[in-house]
Amino acid sequence: MKKQIAEETVLLISIFKWFFLANLVGVLVGISTSFFLFILNYATAQVDSYSYGFLLLPLAFFLSSLITDKLAPEAKGHGTEKVIEAVHQRAGRIKPMVVPVKIVTTVITLAAGGSAGKEGPCAQIGAGLASTLSDVLRFTNVDRKKLVICGISAGFASVFGTPIAGAIFGIEVLFVGAMMYDVLLPSFIAGIMSYHVSAALGAQYFYHPITFVPEFSEIFFLKVLLSGILFGLCSLCLIESMQFCKKISGRIKLWPPLKSALAGAVLVVLALLFSTDYLGLGLETIEGTLEGGDVIWWAFAAKILFTSITLSFGGSGGIVTPIFFVGVTCGSLVGILLGVDPATFAAIGMVALLSGAANTPIAASILAMELFGSTVAPYAATACVASFLMTGHRSVYPSQVFAIMKSGSFRKHIGKEVEEMEAEFRMRRGSLISTVFSYIKRRFKWL
Repeated sequence: MKKQIAEETVLLISIFKWFFLANLVGVLVGISTSFFLFILNYATAQVDSYSYGFLLLPLAFFLSSLITDKLAPEAKGHGTEKVIEAVHQRAGRIKPMVVPVKIVTTVITLAAGGSAGKEGPCAQIGAGLASTLSDVLRFTNVDRKKLVICGISAGFASVFGTPIAGAIFGIEVLFVGAMMYDVLLPSFIAGIMSYHVSAALGAQYFYHPITFVPEFSEIFFLKVLLSGILFGLCSLCLIESMQFCKKISGRIKLWPPLKSALAGAVLVVLALLFSTDYLGLGLETIEGTLEGGDVIWWAFAAKILFTSITLSFGGSGGIVTPIFFVGVTCGSLVGILLGVDPATFAAIGMVALLSGAANTPIAASILAMELFGSTVAPYAATACVASFLMTGHRSVYPSQVFAIMKSGSFRKHIGKEVEEMEAEFRMRRGSLISTVFSYIKRRFKWL
């Protein structure tokens, strides 16, 4: 009896401890996110007041790369990936300098027109503040990791106005196929508090309830499933494009800021050739497509290209907002091809792309409910799971760790990071190709 009372007492104390700490993180992240969004909106408005403000892209990329290299190399790329890496490899330790550097470089990149998102920096800002707080309070590695995860959840929740999806995203994005349930309560608390603080400080959020959804039928449900498979394939295109551009960037042996400036110049040329619609956050295109507006059929491919160049060559920002852009434009195209409402499938595509590219089917399904309402949620969840399965062992976050495998053929890879698996599969593909060519040469000696 005494043992049971002691156990319940410890758990009660733990609940109140994490309630206090998660609230504190939520307040800090909510304030910092609001500050970041205010600065970002102001800077973007100033640049947009000039018709050809995007011509500043080479200078913006140069400054972003230079600041990052000199002050905080950990702030490179899209922020959420660096946080996942810190949690798995450094027990959540993040240098305090990462927070101001990430704010400045992301504002520079996005204001000039770099194709990136705003959630990655907010996740990294939240995680960085949580890590610094952990150092001040002299937390153990276990408690630091928990608090940093709360920071991820709070950052995602406050930037998109989705507290539940934000909380789930923070604990789901670390592993493929598992969630850290011991961080579930503090993540919810941090996400809810951060969202309300940001909303109170004037942050504006996007909601678009889907009222028109076709009545359930086997044919419509089959189309939803087929769309999920197509969205998974689109997720693969995004992931492979990111990896390809990263590989090209690694092979160009130039001073990083100069290389970034050249990438900015390439984006300027692409914008002049195609359209400036694929620069920046692309929120107008996202909202217009969800409302049923027309969009050119290859818009999703153009956004993939612009985003891959931005994030692989020194630009700073997140990946989720571009995923939303790719999702809605691809979803609209899929809707037209399947003969269904493009706006409905744009909404489904938006969350299904997130599920496939980030391996977060639960967070993406909940996001559909928070953004679009309960009517479309069952169909969105179906597409999310199908997309999640189609991407296999790939991810836009290479530091994710596999807790389960999507096929029994890969059980021995449990516990490995996505990056390790991809390297191994590349080696296997290379050896397989070599074997095939050797066999052909032996059979046909005249080759």
